[in-house]
Amino acid sequence: MSPFPSALLLLSVMQATNPETIVNEDAQKTCPAIACCPGLNGFPGKDGRDGAKGEKGDPGEGLRGIQGPPGKVGPPGPPGLRGISGPMGPKGDPGKKGECDSSAVDSKVTSLRSELELIKKWLYFSLVKKVGKKVFLSSGEKMSFDKVKALCASVQASVATPRNDKENRAIRSTTSELAFLGITDEVHEGQFVDMTGAPLHYTNWNEHEPNNADPGEDCVILLSDGKWNDIPCSRSYMAVCEFSE
Repeated sequence: MSPFPSALLLLSVMQATNPETIVNEDAQKTCPAIACCPGLNGFPGKDGRDGAKGEKGDPGEGLRGIQGPPGKVGPPGPPGLRGISGPMGPKGDPGKKGECDSSAVDSKVTSLRSELELIKKWLYFSLVKKVGKKVFLSSGEKMSFDKVKALCASVQASVATPRNDKENRAIRSTTSELAFLGITDEVHEGQFVDMTGAPLHYTNWNEHEPNNADPGEDCVILLSDGKWNDIPCSRSYMAVCEFSE
């Protein structure tokens, strides 16, 4: 009989009688798949909420970095209080006299003075009426025809002479009294002309006028209805002057 079957038989009897005496080393190296073996990596979890901001830490002990560029300029502030006036500086050197044409300045001054004097004389008149480029001035005072001519000449004007119906109404509106017109026939009887000696192109005679009823009716007055009538120049009527712009 071979010795190997007898050994096997003896080993089997020993395992049956004392099962705890023999430990299988391979059995110690095995374990359940779920309990002992490592599994596969899962998906990452969600980020948690930010925690509370911590206190400011102490400044670092290292070297300070280079200063950054300046920021944007802010809005201007309110103006400050006015400072105390400084001391007066030294007197400057006298200026040099400039060269200019004094004749032009003198001419302008003379012209302005002339206009001022004219305005002063205009203040004498009580009412002014403008028609087109003509200005009619009423003095509000009665005088002879010669005095009317002198008064109008003193303000660089002439006795009012209507050239059309509009001017005739304007002269009438400057006064409620009868007024002299700058029309006469002193040179040639019956030939009425204006102050320049020019014949008339516009007339507004009253009915049956001019008639030279009284001797020396060489002047003309403006009636209240705007009509004309010849009368003696020595009588006194309202003065109305005419100024052309």
